[in-house]
Amino acid sequence: MAGLSARRRSVGVNVGGVIVGGSAPVVVQSMTNTDTADIDATVRQVMQLARAGSELVRITVDRDEAAAAVPHIRYRLDSMGYPVPLIGDFHYIGHKLLADHPACAQALAKYRINPGNVGFKAKRDTQFATLIELAMRYDKPVRIGVNWGSLDEELLTRLMDENAVSPNPISAAAVQREAIIQSALLSAQRAEELGMSRDKIILSTKVSDVQHLIAVYEDLAARCDYALHLGLTEAGMGSKGIVASSAALGILMQQGIGDTIRISLTPEPGGDRTREVIVAQELLQTMGFRQFLPVVAACPGCGRTTSQTFQVLAKEIQDHLSSSMPEWRERYPGVETLSVAVMGCIVNGPGESKHANIGISLPGTGETPAAPVFIDGEKVATLRGADVAEQFKVMVANYIEKKFGHGQKSAAE
Repeated sequence: MAGLSARRRSVGVNVGGVIVGGSAPVVVQSMTNTDTADIDATVRQVMQLARAGSELVRITVDRDEAAAAVPHIRYRLDSMGYPVPLIGDFHYIGHKLLADHPACAQALAKYRINPGNVGFKAKRDTQFATLIELAMRYDKPVRIGVNWGSLDEELLTRLMDENAVSPNPISAAAVQREAIIQSALLSAQRAEELGMSRDKIILSTKVSDVQHLIAVYEDLAARCDYALHLGLTEAGMGSKGIVASSAALGILMQQGIGDTIRISLTPEPGGDRTREVIVAQELLQTMGFRQFLPVVAACPGCGRTTSQTFQVLAKEIQDHLSSSMPEWRERYPGVETLSVAVMGCIVNGPGESKHANIGISLPGTGETPAAPVFIDGEKVATLRGADVAEQFKVMVANYIEKKFGHGQKSAAE
């Protein structure tokens, strides 16, 4: 596609059957916010995230009860037809939990290690080595995930001291970015020295500032060929978190940087955790990297469209397509490429409808109460009456069956 940079060349990593990096498409992942020791709640949320389209799901493994629950969660998910790979998120005592709970170590598809809190001073190297050795024993990849909220203070202090006496000092922010990058690269180097192959290592360097995130990943990508996980940590709630994450990740992916992404949204009270999955999919689809759902084009409305008919119909079509996708993915291969237009007046309505697979141009204020329908660029019908919306939904259903059904017939037939 014109305007899209070639993907950065990275080493592919197999995470429980899902390939991250290499020539694979960018992978969507998410994380539960349940207590992992609560098996029922965690299984339920993983299923919700998987149904929404999360291809990898990370769970917290912070204590013995959580580690003991992991194999039961894995078994329950498999028995209900949800093979989505689970990633264990370890901090402080991951080395002990994996050693003490071999069934947990085996059930997880990947281990996430934070070098900033894997251990301190003399214990750091030993505990990090234990984690890597366990990962190799169970043939699991790792994500070495550096976060500026838990950065290795010893490394940062050393780099700050060196910068202070340098004849060409850089800013404190630049030193911090360098510390983040070095923490990831030195940890990956150590993992390789311990015997781990490059196709078992994924790196991430997360911060919560958009410009710093872009700068740190640009530099990291230029200095290694490891697969990279992208995410703006602590992105925030609602539109703020969505805009900030989309801006940062969109710029990086446009440069070909990034092999898997997570949108780290703070859920609103009682909010749906799957929102972060939907935003990640919409970002990848909007940028033209992947196709997850049919696209519904609809005009924003203006003084010509004082009726809400087109708005209601656009929402109904969008909701229907989204809710139907879990079934349609199996029943109608390729249906995610469908495009539908629901327009509100004659200004752009007919033209936009012709660009879609199927589109309708509803009458605007003062226009003749008729709605032309276009299929694959050709006008095929003009709908009238109070049930125009229902008539059009039937036409959309018929189009999907003809184009994507088992017969794969032409929609014009």
